[in-house]
Amino acid sequence: MLDVQPDDVVVDATVGGAGHAKALVKGLGGNGLFVGFDADSDAIERAQKALENSRATVRLNSANFRDLERELRKQGIPKITKALFDLGWSTYQLDSGRGFSFMADEPLLMTYEKHADKETLTVAEIVNTWSDKSLADVIFGFGEERYARRIAKAIVARRGKTPFETSRDLAETIRRAVPASYRRGRIHPATRTFQALRIAVNDELDALKEGLSAAWKLLAPGGRIAVISFHSIEDRIVKQMFVEWEKQGEGKRITRKPVGPTAEEVAKNPRARSAKLRVIEKVVRRT
Repeated sequence: MLDVQPDDVVVDATVGGAGHAKALVKGLGGNGLFVGFDADSDAIERAQKALENSRATVRLNSANFRDLERELRKQGIPKITKALFDLGWSTYQLDSGRGFSFMADEPLLMTYEKHADKETLTVAEIVNTWSDKSLADVIFGFGEERYARRIAKAIVARRGKTPFETSRDLAETIRRAVPASYRRGRIHPATRTFQALRIAVNDELDALKEGLSAAWKLLAPGGRIAVISFHSIEDRIVKQMFVEWEKQGEGKRITRKPVGPTAEEVAKNPRARSAKLRVIEKVVRRT
């Protein structure tokens, strides 16, 4: 739905495993430009190898997409024609050893940056120091977890005995805090809480608003932005921004309703079942 043309200037705001990047670059010709972003430096290294034989010019940036405008202007790129935001996280992050997996004994970081400094907020700091009210607010607000209060109280009670150090330890405390019937659900009972903590640590929702706004500002008339979201909070933000741009006469939504994955796509990648795609095109203003 991005309709990539040979001479486009394409931004992939979340390079990740470079799957989308390879498909986007394939549509570009010798005069095309691909600019990729990822906060994870490991993802940038993988993308460099995956895209090394591309016909188009490829520029990769180890940066969060909230800094998209600054990085593009620094490189002398005043306009873009296509942009993709895939808000899902890759299996590489799950195996990064930074606490994204609740099935392993990993340090409680959940930072996208590989090398976090002492000033960086981590999950360990949140679960070991925040009040039960603050924890419940984050878990409910960012994870839409119905048992947020129970989980928050369980976290505070457990850390009173010994601080949390690993993701598996935290996940087990969460599992014990919820009703037995909830433990037998389709997803692990810690899934929503881990989502909420990841969003809080990486300030993902504000980053999304800033990154989308920057891409829209630099988008040329006739250009398109596509966003793939994986939970209702992200999708709500994307929808609201797209609707507002359309109301202002600046954009036209290509997808009036979000597009979900096909059965074949879900069979290949079960995690894609919750994916929602929205696309908007910038309107060519008539004078």
